[in-house]
Amino acid sequence: MAGLLDAPLSSGPLQLALVVAGVAAAAFLLARRSHRWWTRTVPAVVLVAAALTALLAVLVDLVWQPFPDPLPVPVLLLAGAVLAAIGLAACGMRGRRAPGRVGALLAVLLVTAACLQWVNAAYGAFPTLRSAMGLPAPNEVPFAQVAAREQVVAAPPGQPLSAVWRPPAGLPATGVVAEVPIPATASGFAARPAWLYLPPAYLARPRAQLPVLVLLSGQPGSPDDWLNGGRLAERMDAFAAAHDGLAPVVVLPDNLGGPLADPLCMDSRLGNVATYLSVDVPAWIRGNLQVDPDAAAWAIGGLSAGGTCALQMAVTAPQVYPTFLDISGEAEPTLGDRATTVRAAFGGDDAAFAAVNPLDVLAGKAFPGTAGFLVAGRDDTEYGPQAQRVFDACRAAGMDVQLRVEPGGHTFEVWGPGLTDALPWLATRLGITP
Repeated sequence: MAGLLDAPLSSGPLQLALVVAGVAAAAFLLARRSHRWWTRTVPAVVLVAAALTALLAVLVDLVWQPFPDPLPVPVLLLAGAVLAAIGLAACGMRGRRAPGRVGALLAVLLVTAACLQWVNAAYGAFPTLRSAMGLPAPNEVPFAQVAAREQVVAAPPGQPLSAVWRPPAGLPATGVVAEVPIPATASGFAARPAWLYLPPAYLARPRAQLPVLVLLSGQPGSPDDWLNGGRLAERMDAFAAAHDGLAPVVVLPDNLGGPLADPLCMDSRLGNVATYLSVDVPAWIRGNLQVDPDAAAWAIGGLSAGGTCALQMAVTAPQVYPTFLDISGEAEPTLGDRATTVRAAFGGDDAAFAAVNPLDVLAGKAFPGTAGFLVAGRDDTEYGPQAQRVFDACRAAGMDVQLRVEPGGHTFEVWGPGLTDALPWLATRLGITP
């Protein structure tokens, strides 16, 4: 059972089985020999499905607007396929006996599962059946089981941690993850529970005094997106295995407040996210984890809107996060366009928005002590050019920045490898390696 739960969804036998089952189910729904079925019913169902899909696009993109970007065409096509399957099943119920009706319902479920699989394969949000079902990962532990205090090995001034760290006997081969609530004491932000990744050197006795990486999801998103689609634990474990168990402690707080919410990582009418990330989260980390307290050993990063948020924190709270990872981020926080964003967040006050908008801040202030690692997808025609704009603005403001271009678009195909490629730079910047 564990093997099935942890089998990859985007490749291999499980993916093939879902695709074959979906195609077979579609064939079952279409299987009629009557002339009327093929000349009237099927075309009518397709037209109605197309119309409903167009209506869905209008309602989501123009009325509801839960995302800054429109629904991608492949997602709309797959939604249309599901609607067509429902229509074919409903029309085909007439004349079928009970087993045939049950079969039609099952066929709709299989077509839906196959379409969801294609969407998941494109975005890589759920790599396994376990992650898609929300089941606990094998490396998940209750945070209470992790020792609160241990003797620590800290890096002396001017030296990297790797110069003094010697892996003790019993060093775990891998790290663990845990879900924790981080109270919004100062901000009042309605945050969902956060997640932690604790590397092997943190679980050792003595434990290393490690740096901190605060890592944020995109929008829509959840704090555990990096663990699922980004395979964070695997990537950090691989880095730790090559460095005697050393890797940053990774904290995955909520920067949204809900899967579809978008408070723009600011203190505004939409919520005090900036205070939550710059005050509440660091206070909880320092009060509950044995990590390097020096801000020079702290970084913040994220993907898409989370990358934008990381840049926002780097320019509005550089004393907290002097290092940032901006992976496929935007040029500025947005709800679709600036006018809509300013109206929703600040009641139309353009000056209030400009005071916390990264490119506006960078245009008027120097940041010689800040460093950043930016990642863009080679095929990301929307966010790739924006990454170049951000890179140029950061460099003009005196930041030590670099831009890495990864193969792929605006998906975990870019975000996961982008984090992996940033880790050596990050480890040196945060004092793990020379």
